[in-house]
Amino acid sequence: MEMKIDIISVVPNSMQSYIDCSIIKRAREKGKVEINLIDLKDYSNDKLGRVDDYPYGGGAGMLIKCEPMFNCIESLQSITNYDEIIYLTADGKTLNQAITNELSLSNNLLLIAGHYKGIDQRIRDYFVTKEISIGDFVLTGGELPALILMDSIVRLIPGVISNSEASLTDSFMNGLLEEPQYTRPAEFKEMKVPEVLLSGNHKLINEWREESSYKKTIRIRPDLLDES
Repeated sequence: MEMKIDIISVVPNSMQSYIDCSIIKRAREKGKVEINLIDLKDYSNDKLGRVDDYPYGGGAGMLIKCEPMFNCIESLQSITNYDEIIYLTADGKTLNQAITNELSLSNNLLLIAGHYKGIDQRIRDYFVTKEISIGDFVLTGGELPALILMDSIVRLIPGVISNSEASLTDSFMNGLLEEPQYTRPAEFKEMKVPEVLLSGNHKLINEWREESSYKKTIRIRPDLLDES
C-alpha cells in the first residue's frame, strides 16, 4: 500500500520543484507515495483569498486564521483518515531519526506548513496531533521543514531506495554518526584510503566501521551517547 502525504501551505508552488526531483520523484513514479500540495488560499472565505490577520493583543506579524484552515482540514478529512496531523513549528519537538522511523510506518499524513508568525492556537488545539521542529531557529515559513520531514520519511519506505541497506546504515539509525566513507581512487593527493577497507576482510572492515562510528560520535556529537 502506498503512503499518502498531504501538505497544506500558503505558497505550495515553492515546494513543487523538490518533489519533482531525485528520489522523491522516483518514489512517486513507483507508486510508493502520493504527495499532494494543498493551497490554503483555495479555502479562504475572503474574496481576495486572504488567509491571515493581525494577532489579538497587538504585536508584530500576522497569523493564519481559523476559518480557512478549518475549511481546508475538514474538507481533506472527509476524504482521508490521517494517522497524524503534523504542524511544522519552531516550538515543536525537535525532529530526530526515531520520529522519522515511527512516521514512516504511517499510511496517511497531513503536514501543515505555517507561514507569517504562525497559526491561530485553536487550529493547533483542535486538529494537530504532533508538532515538529527541525531546530532551534526560525524560518520564513514551514515549507522547508515540511520538505525535510517528508524526505526523511519517504526514503525509508520499502522499495524507494534500491539498496535498502544504504538507509539502514545512515547516521542516527543506530544512535551513532556514520563512519567516514571512501571511494576510488585509493590514493588522491597523497591521501590514502584506510588499508582495512581494501583488505577484503569483512570482519575487520565491520570492526573498523563500528569503532570509527563511535569515535566520530564522541568527537562531534557526544550528546547522542548521553541520550543512549
